[in-house]
Amino acid sequence: MADCNVVVLISGSGSNLQALIDSIAHDGNPARIAAVISNRADAYGLERAKQAGIATRVLDHKQFDGRDAFDAALIETIDGFDPQLVVLAGFMRILTGGFVRHYEGRLLNIHPSLLPKYKGLHTHQRALEAGDREHGCSVHFVTEELDGGPLVVQAVVPVESDDTPESLAQRVHGQEHHIYPLAMRWFAEGRLRLGQTGAQLDGKDLPATGHLIRT
Repeated sequence: MADCNVVVLISGSGSNLQALIDSIAHDGNPARIAAVISNRADAYGLERAKQAGIATRVLDHKQFDGRDAFDAALIETIDGFDPQLVVLAGFMRILTGGFVRHYEGRLLNIHPSLLPKYKGLHTHQRALEAGDREHGCSVHFVTEELDGGPLVVQAVVPVESDDTPESLAQRVHGQEHHIYPLAMRWFAEGRLRLGQTGAQLDGKDLPATGHLIRT
């Protein structure tokens, strides 16, 4: 099976990036991270990439005149690595519609909630304030709707009575490091795609929740 070139976009520490890098060491994984691109020069994820021998690039969004100009330069940089898949791993930029359309069907994101619940920020605090008994994380194809797009896989984490936002975040984070590599591998193996009606795995429509994993 030919390698599937992947470009990962980051803004911070890159813990999900590290999970993706580590997962590729397993036999038979056709995913190959061709480059890691950050909008922040001080993102520790760039160091993780360098330690793994992966090419890095920095595009400081503050150097561009608006989102359209930044996204156009970002597309040019990404496409220089000829990716089949682009993965958002803590990339803290709202992407333009033009960017999202350019990578339609090959752009994945991970979000720390059981979407469609708690789009946006402060997801763990919001889950606790709502008295939820379950929380988790979601991998989804990116569309122009913020934290929308067809779900690929979700990991469900029980909420404990003594949980704080920090303790809940820690457990959810652990599941992120499991499901994101899984989704990347499915895509690289040709098993996962975005069809007319939503995400498909092995040629079959996934349910609205995506593939559910309970911990």
